[in-house]
Amino acid sequence: MSRPAWPGDAAPYRRTPEFTETTVPKGLLRAHATRPGTWARLHVLEGRLVFRDLVGGTEMLLGPGIHPLIHPERLHEVAAAGPVRFFVEFCARPGDCLAPT
Repeated sequence: MSRPAWPGDAAPYRRTPEFTETTVPKGLLRAHATRPGTWARLHVLEGRLVFRDLVGGTEMLLGPGIHPLIHPERLHEVAAAGPVRFFVEFCARPGDCLAPT
């Protein structure tokens, strides 16, 4: 079963603080997923970040830029690949009812 495409009408509603290789929360380093209806983007500001899709078994090395990779309820994890600075932006489609995360 293929993943749905990133919805064009998904809009940001919250973001995390910036993290580095030393401040990244342990919860992001192990298997986790977003809530139903919550899409997320990784914003790598400096360095490299490893993104693992644990459902599809893929691993990507991300550099600076915005990466729309995280689909609702899909297990994933990240790992620093050396010095890195990044944040996560949470998005939802209009009409989705989301509790604060």
